[in-house]
Amino acid sequence: MEFLEIGGSEPFRSYSETYLSKGLLLIFVVDSADHSRLPEAKKYLHQLIAANPVLPLVVFANKQDLEAAYHITDIHEALALSEVGNDRKMFLFGTHVTKNGSEIPSTMQDAKDLIAQLAADVQ
Repeated sequence: MEFLEIGGSEPFRSYSETYLSKGLLLIFVVDSADHSRLPEAKKYLHQLIAANPVLPLVVFANKQDLEAAYHITDIHEALALSEVGNDRKMFLFGTHVTKNGSEIPSTMQDAKDLIAQLAADVQ
């Protein structure tokens, strides 16, 4: 299984639509502690999902370990995930990097298993 990562900053966004049509699922990572950029993230996410209305969506609400991080329910609301459509499989995970980076949190293992299963289902 191959993964293609495309950065979310403005210069890289034009590449997203080129590769999105070839994808099996969309993984979207958002910084839970960067409140000021959530409206921009919401806008970009909804542009991406509009291009393919049935592509499964996995959202990682990263940096959940930070005190300033929005809870995943707040992220769900800020990104308007209830508007992604009933025909799309959508999953939201709260994530963070471990202190030493050596252990994989159970949430990330669950997400890895889910991603593998979604990709297998599409193929």
